[in-house]
Amino acid sequence: MKAYVFPGQGAQFVGMGKDLYDQNPRAKELFEQANEILGFRITDLMFEGEDEDLKQTRVTQPAIFLHSVILASTLDNFRPDMVAGHSLGEFSALVANKALSFEDGLSLVFKRAMAMQKACEIQSSTMAAIIGMEDSQVEQVCKEIDEIVVAANYNSPGQIVISGSLPGIDAAVEKLSALGAKRALKLPVGGAFHSPLMEPARVELEAAIQAAPFANPICPVYQNVNAHPSSEPANIKANLVSQLTSPVRWTQTIQQMIADGATSFTEVGPGKVLQGLIKKLDRGMETQSA
Repeated sequence: MKAYVFPGQGAQFVGMGKDLYDQNPRAKELFEQANEILGFRITDLMFEGEDEDLKQTRVTQPAIFLHSVILASTLDNFRPDMVAGHSLGEFSALVANKALSFEDGLSLVFKRAMAMQKACEIQSSTMAAIIGMEDSQVEQVCKEIDEIVVAANYNSPGQIVISGSLPGIDAAVEKLSALGAKRALKLPVGGAFHSPLMEPARVELEAAIQAAPFANPICPVYQNVNAHPSSEPANIKANLVSQLTSPVRWTQTIQQMIADGATSFTEVGPGKVLQGLIKKLDRGMETQSA
């Protein structure tokens, strides 16, 4: 069974999507439509901008979404049996999978990005990558910190990202390093994504998601919050809302997709991060870029 996966924030790079824009008339049309919807030329930032501009959440999220969704629309052999997306990538997966229109998907992604950026400004917060420790060890340390600190991204066995207040992350990094983590490194992000500190963004986005017209996808989408397949619009919406304050269970998602019969994974979007994570779970699994 063919599985397609869509990357999230962090996969961006200057120049992303320019080959699509230059070589495919349909892709160019969609990029220009996106410029109109957003009210600014995101293509200028994607193709020729500065790294710092592209790292702004309000730019990063729609940029990755556009690259992924427009690339998927140009694939002649895009016939997925199952799809999944890492965090933001879940929106890309839903649009590529016909559960949501391009226009509605882009509007929701931009609202999500703006709401998350606003939530980041309320309290100093960040994230940190923890390498070389069992998930249960990391979870226990997070519980022991007298601040908001939670497991945010279960990326692969031995690779987990924690999220929380700045003093909380500092304390957790120090403690996890002392306990033997191979790496415990704060990430250059502006906020505590996938943590309770994103509650203001969740509240702001919920109404927009519930109001958007979702359809039944062409195949099941494995969602971040529970790593299970969803096909019913009401469930998909509820899980998208919960995603903002819940961890990305990527390890569990890939494991479930393999258990359900996935024989190959195609990454659709910038970079090859997800392929690397899948290989850590199953070295023999066939992975490729779209």
